[in-house]
Amino acid sequence: MKQLSSALLLALFFVLLLTASGAFYVVRETEQVILTQFGKPVGEPISEAGLRFKIPFIQVVNRLEKRSIEWDGQPREMPTRDKTYIVVDAFARWRINDPTTFFLRLRDERSAQSRLDDIIGGEIRNVVASHELMEIVRSNKDRKPTQEEVSTDGLTRQVNWPPIKLGRGALEQQVFTAAAVKLKGFGLELLNVQFTRINYNPGVEQAIYQRMISERQQIAERFRSEGQGEAARILGNREKELRTIESEAYRKVQTIRGEADARAADIYARAYGQTPLAADFYSFFKSLETWQKVADPNTTLVLTTESEVFSLLKKLQPKQ
Repeated sequence: MKQLSSALLLALFFVLLLTASGAFYVVRETEQVILTQFGKPVGEPISEAGLRFKIPFIQVVNRLEKRSIEWDGQPREMPTRDKTYIVVDAFARWRINDPTTFFLRLRDERSAQSRLDDIIGGEIRNVVASHELMEIVRSNKDRKPTQEEVSTDGLTRQVNWPPIKLGRGALEQQVFTAAAVKLKGFGLELLNVQFTRINYNPGVEQAIYQRMISERQQIAERFRSEGQGEAARILGNREKELRTIESEAYRKVQTIRGEADARAADIYARAYGQTPLAADFYSFFKSLETWQKVADPNTTLVLTTESEVFSLLKKLQPKQ
């Protein structure tokens, strides 16, 4: 009898212990709690940290995140208003600001992420489809696009990009405003939305890069052609100036040489003209210089006996 009583007391103790453990729960600083009874929320959401009491075995603790939560969308391909297909990757931050509504409509974060994919992704597509590519890639309207000269098929044209009216920051704000209103009905507060990356469609990316490379090569070729033309002009001017300098120098040399020869001849004439013998010697000496210049060992001379050269050579012949 005593053993039976002890067993009953021990069983009662375990039941009371189990009941007590199921009646208390702890709310952490990073979470908020909704109590449900037979699947329906009871009471107000609990967001203050501490030890709490509930009806054991009947009420269930549902823990929800109180901090901001990340949404990282999958890259999506979509067209812009100018029919350029791009891939947009975006992310957002959100939190649960109405736990009861969130629990009734979505239950958990997995369902919330799926709903965010639909709503934010749809709003991004709408905004991108309503604006030009230039508006999406520029961070704000204050950044002015540069003007470029592009040569196509040998023709040079200047590209004047349209002015930026909004910029990517304003487009992100449009997505945020439109999506925040829709998410409010699910007990969610959208904190921010941003585009992380914008790329061309992979199918046309290489073709776009090749076109950009081709345009830059054409511009570079035009610059090279202009440089070669300028180099040819400079070289032509240099050659012209060089020939002018050489011609002028040659003229001066010949003038100086002619004046020197004339002066030398005058000096010789005055020097050798002082006596008849000197004059004859001078004439003889100049004749020898002349024949030394015009005659060589292979030269054959045909002279008459009356020529002065024959008489001169006759005089130079040694006597027998």
